Amino acid sequence: MAQSSRLVVELQERPRPGEVIMLPNGERVRVRHIGVPWLLPPKAVCNDDKCPWHGHVKVRGTILEGRVVSVYMGQVVIQHEWLHYSPKYKRYIRKRRNIHAHLPSCIKVNVGDYVVIGETRPLAKFISFVVLGKRPDDVTSVNPEVKEIQQQ
Repeated sequence: MAQSSRLVVELQERPRPGEVIMLPNGERVRVRHIGVPWLLPPKAVCNDDKCPWHGHVKVRGTILEGRVVSVYMGQVVIQHEWLHYSPKYKRYIRKRRNIHAHLPSCIKVNVGDYVVIGETRPLAKFISFVVLGKRPDDVTSVNPEVKEIQQQ
């Protein structure tokens, strides 16, 4: 699908997985469930084929978090950091790497945002990840709330 034919529609409420939304050009888009229970679909709907929420890309493998370094033309560079233990020095080393990922048109990110990315099939020569959502906006808490504790 060409870059100019991508449509994005902002919605008032966040759609649920399984809903079908009609775009202004008459095309129907179904919101998919990507298999990550703590991620919510974005508030916008697009007709991008490489979008995991509205397209045909399946998320499999690793799910990582990182900080956005640069954004350009539907792609994003994310810096992923982790701690690696060095037994020689008995200390942790902070390691980082840059990961190129596809940015669906329904997700808006800026440089410095923390995002969640998921591994997919190879989408281009260097791109095997796709942005699933922003860290504080599209993530729910999975911890149950305790209403009241009974004392005996």
